[in-house]
Parts: sequence; structure tokens; C-alpha cells
Amino acid sequence: MQETAAPEAIAKKLGEKVTVSGWVHDVRLLGGINFILLRNSEGILQVTAPKKAVSKEVMDKVAALHPEDVVRCTGLVKEAKVARNGFEIIPENIEVLSASATPLPLDPRGVTDANIDTRLNWRTLDLRRPEVQAIFRIQDALVEGMESYLRSSGFLRVFTPSILGGVSEGGAEVFKTDYYGKPAFLRQDPQLHRQLAIAGGLGKVYDLGPSWRAELSHTPRHMSEHRTIAPELSFIQDERDTMRVEEEMLVRGIRNANEKCQRELDIRQLDLEEPKTPFPELSFPEVYGILKKEGHELPREKDLDRESEKLLTEFVKREYSSDYFFVNRFPSSVKPFYVMHVDDEPEFARSVDMVYKGLELSSGGQREHRHGKVVEQIVQKGLDPSGLAWFTEPFRFGVPPHGGFSLGIERFTASLLGIENVKEAALFPRDPERLQP
Repeated sequence: MQETAAPEAIAKKLGEKVTVSGWVHDVRLLGGINFILLRNSEGILQVTAPKKAVSKEVMDKVAALHPEDVVRCTGLVKEAKVARNGFEIIPENIEVLSASATPLPLDPRGVTDANIDTRLNWRTLDLRRPEVQAIFRIQDALVEGMESYLRSSGFLRVFTPSILGGVSEGGAEVFKTDYYGKPAFLRQDPQLHRQLAIAGGLGKVYDLGPSWRAELSHTPRHMSEHRTIAPELSFIQDERDTMRVEEEMLVRGIRNANEKCQRELDIRQLDLEEPKTPFPELSFPEVYGILKKEGHELPREKDLDRESEKLLTEFVKREYSSDYFFVNRFPSSVKPFYVMHVDDEPEFARSVDMVYKGLELSSGGQREHRHGKVVEQIVQKGLDPSGLAWFTEPFRFGVPPHGGFSLGIERFTASLLGIENVKEAALFPRDPERLQP
């Protein structure tokens, strides 16, 4: 007999026999009638065992069950308006597939609160909670929608290396590893190899995968390992072409989540609003004036700080009624060597951040495609041009104007779902203290 899992499918089988499997979410023993709440990836089902309707063997098995036992139950589907799904299953047979140890180190029912460290230490038990599983089902739909937009727009998915022979962005925030006796580094971003794909004539590409930052950050916004979706496109006019791609990509992701994850959104009591496009754009040096009027003096040649992001968010919400906006033309001094500077204002770069509700979700813009310029900027950043020759040499042979961005998937998910700690949006997060599970 083929097993049925989804409550919606079982509801259509009133009067029929079904077989369902899952974890014992809860057991309620009331003497003359016993109940099992059976949880699987599709929801929670009610199995009802009245003493008058089931065998003594079944009653004894129900009485011996513990939370998180894995069981298979075969029984008759009956209408029950007081049950959570409008039906119940009267068991003919219950088989214990795997018994759970007791006591549990974490309560998947959520009845007993647990702090974030306990939840992550026992992540497999935490993942059994419907509200936690909902995060990753929604995240999957967001990524699916974004990928669908990129593919329909002619982007090719590529896989770029995670191990590099040199530092891609400068600084010390890299993980060093041994590569057959040679020093190597985990990538900070799939940036440079996406650009080489463009130099190779692929036109439009995107990468989807992990990156690493060796920052000793202990904030709810940072992880040592995170995943990004990172498009790159050639023959652009300027950095605003990348903005149009990004905002449409986000809209498609949110639309797909709304269409495919209504049950999960209901579990988390969310209604995702599809943003209006185009997103507002704020640019340096005008940003300095906006912040000054908001009571915050940002020094020139400095990156946005948390207070700046917060004040700009309030400004955009007030002036444009939008939770999303772009910040463009950052000071070139705070951006990596590969970002194109504005030719007639070299103090500023064609660099774009996308901010949502006060938090930077992506960074990108137009890249420098001219060989002489990119080498010059490498020197300006205090890097060794010879160490980056593997990247810059192809630029001697004709590379089109191009640009792109990298969107943090976990950070986007957490922000959209109102999750305060980004680690909750990572299946098995990594931070300075956490390397297991």
C-alpha cells in the first residue's frame, strides 16, 4: 500500500484505509481513548485510538510510545470536525520503526523554550519543528524563483572554485588552508572567477554556493560561512543595469514563495509583500547631506555604519514608502580593487549595495574591465599585482563592460521572515565558536 503523507491528500480519503509514517509529536492517554499526534514533513496528523474500536495490542502500543519515536500507522480515515485537519485515523496497526531515547535534550514541540545555542547544538531535533522547517521551505522557494528569473533572462549557471591561490579582496579575513603543500584560501566571494567567465565570452552567468569570511564577529547578522546567489552580466551601460536585474530577481523570488509556501507562511504568521520596482536609489556624495539632515555626520571616505543604514532606511521609508533601496557611488577607498571608479570623480566608485529594512543584503555594481585601470587599482590597494596576474592578464585581450552583485541567501531569508539571528536561516551554521554539528 502506497503511503500518504499530506493532510490535504488524506482528507480526500474519508472511509478509506491509509498508511502514514512519522514522528510521535505527542501522546495523550485518556484511558478510554488515546491520541497520537503524528508529525511528518507535510504536517501533523491525529491518530485516535478508542478502546471500543481498536485492539488491545494497538492500545498497548500507543500507551508505550514516547515523543520522537518513529512509527508507521495503518488505519481508517474518519471525519472528525474537532481534529486539527477535520479528520482522524483509527489505527488497525502501529509499528515502531525507531525508538527515541528519553529524556529529549530539546523539545521539538516547542513547549519548553530553548536558547539559540541549545537549538543549534541539537539542530536535528530543532529542525523537526514545523516553524523551523518552514524557514527552509520558504528559502528554497525564494532561491527557486530567483533562479527561474535568471535562467529565463538568459543567465547560465556556472560553478566557480571555492579554493583560491590568493586573496580575492585583500585584508586578513580569509581562511587559509594547505593545498598539496602550498598555501591556499577559501574564497571570500565567487567574484573574480565570475568576471573571468565574462572575459571568456559567456555573456550572462550566475553562481550559487558558499563563501567564507574569517571575521571574529559575534553578532546576529554574521556567519563565518554563508551562501550567495551571484549574477554577472556583460555589455552593460553602467551599474544601474545590475540594479534592474537584482530588483526583478528579488520580486520573482518573493512571488514564488507566496505561490508555493502558503502553508509555511501561515505557520510563521507571515504575509510577504511583493516590492514595487524600481527601488529608490541614493548616491554618494548626496548621502552625506541626507545623513547630516538626519543628525548623523558620516566622515568622507568612510563606509556606511549601522547608524547610517538605519537612518537611510527611515528616510527612504518616509520619502518613498519602500523597505528596499540601493546605495550607489560609494567612496572608492572602501571598495575592492575590481570596482570601477567614476572616471570624472575617482573618489567615488560604481559600487552598489542593496539595503532592506536597515540591513545590507547585497553588494555589487560595475567592474573595471580595462586592464591598465584594474592593475592601477590593485597597486592603490597595496596588493601585489604579480599575485593577481592570473586574474588581470586576460584583461589585456579585450573584456566587455560588465557588472553584477552577490546576494546573501541566509541574510535575505532571515530579513524577509523577520528572524533576528541569521544563524536560524542556515541549516548548520558556522561562526567563530561553532564547527559542529
